[in-house]
Amino acid sequence: MNTQPDRSTPAFRAVERLVRGVATSDGAGVRLTRVLTQDLQRRLDPFLMLDAFRNENPDDYIGGFPDHPHRGFETVTYMLAGRMRHRDSAGNEGLLGPGGAQWMTAGSGLIHSELPEQEAGLMEGFQLWLNLPAADKMVAPSYRDIPPDSIPEFTTPAGVRVRVLAGASHGVDGAVQRPHTEPLYIDVHLPAGSRFVQAIAPGHNAFAYTYRGQVDIAGTAVADRHMAILANDGAGEVCLDAPEAARVLIIAGRPLNEPIAQYGPFVMNTGEQIQQTLRDYQAGKFEAAVVQSL
Repeated sequence: MNTQPDRSTPAFRAVERLVRGVATSDGAGVRLTRVLTQDLQRRLDPFLMLDAFRNENPDDYIGGFPDHPHRGFETVTYMLAGRMRHRDSAGNEGLLGPGGAQWMTAGSGLIHSELPEQEAGLMEGFQLWLNLPAADKMVAPSYRDIPPDSIPEFTTPAGVRVRVLAGASHGVDGAVQRPHTEPLYIDVHLPAGSRFVQAIAPGHNAFAYTYRGQVDIAGTAVADRHMAILANDGAGEVCLDAPEAARVLIIAGRPLNEPIAQYGPFVMNTGEQIQQTLRDYQAGKFEAAVVQSL
């Protein structure tokens, strides 16, 4: 009998690549960092975009994101600081504050706005775009506010605090569960000298984004405001070591392996579907969206 350990699969996922992100602006001049850019969509399928914003100067965020359309994917907005008001074409309205999140399925089409409700102070958070499978691109839109106390969290014996927005971590189910893409989305706060290990389903694409301090992942230092694309090498866990106090997002999901056709805020599977989307938008079909509960 062979008693040697199986070394064909690494114990923890390695860092395949570090990404700094691209400084840009969106909406009415909101300054942000586009961390997951369009050229990474195939590699990080089913995720389409990650924007990070951290602005003290109100001139960098006060314009917000006036009315704009979406079709074919989901948006997940997670706030750390500041206040943002959501309104959409179905009459939904919600105030997103520190520690809260919003999960919106654009589906067949929706027009919404995200406008700050503050004139000073820090505005910080993230918006993640999660693709929908071809069969669900035209589902009825849905929208959900997730207040801070509705996001499950736990603290490990090492003092690591984990907030579980989606998926599951260490037996704790997140606020949202989604079929098909099966996203994991956790916010990990690590004290100096601590370690945290998170299970990731084999075959799922995954990345980590450090937004405070620095962590080491499989021997690679991941500094503040850097994304680590994690190797999809069969390993079932990622291990974070914190030489200093740090905060990190860990995000993973099952790839759809479908064509991606994107034109601005529209993400479909073919160019013809994009053209139809543009015709529908110009015809005003997004303005009467009926939004279901998520």
